[in-house]
Amino acid sequence: MIRLKDYEINEKTLAILPYDKNKSVIYEDKDCYILEKSVNKIMDESCRYYGSTFEGRQKGSSTLTGITYKVPIIISEENNMIFFPTNSPRLKECGWISLNNLNRYYEKENKIILEFMNKEVVELSISENIIRNQILKASFLESAIRKRLKKQ
Repeated sequence: MIRLKDYEINEKTLAILPYDKNKSVIYEDKDCYILEKSVNKIMDESCRYYGSTFEGRQKGSSTLTGITYKVPIIISEENNMIFFPTNSPRLKECGWISLNNLNRYYEKENKIILEFMNKEVVELSISENIIRNQILKASFLESAIRKRLKKQ
């Protein structure tokens, strides 16, 4: 794994997961990085890079969808980068997954395996119901954004 000091979420970002106390692992295309920042810090800095804050993105998504718990967010509308949380963002176990790069998921030995468009896989210790609900919420956000853009 490559160690980085800074990172902005981009179209190649697959997932950002907690690694250790105040460290994160970032899965991107064919690479894997370790960053000495919390997942929430990376999320907020990336939102700011694209012109908002993490809290602002959460509020905007909530307003568009009515979702109030484990709210998916759009990091960049221009690049259609939608991410959904694996847990409540208040918990240190929370990671974020790219909806747009996700191909499918399946259960294996009580774990969820996420398979991305580039065939990379990430294993999570969450239930199938949680991942299904989070994908549905993120898809609902994507649909709400698309409908809003058609009206313009």
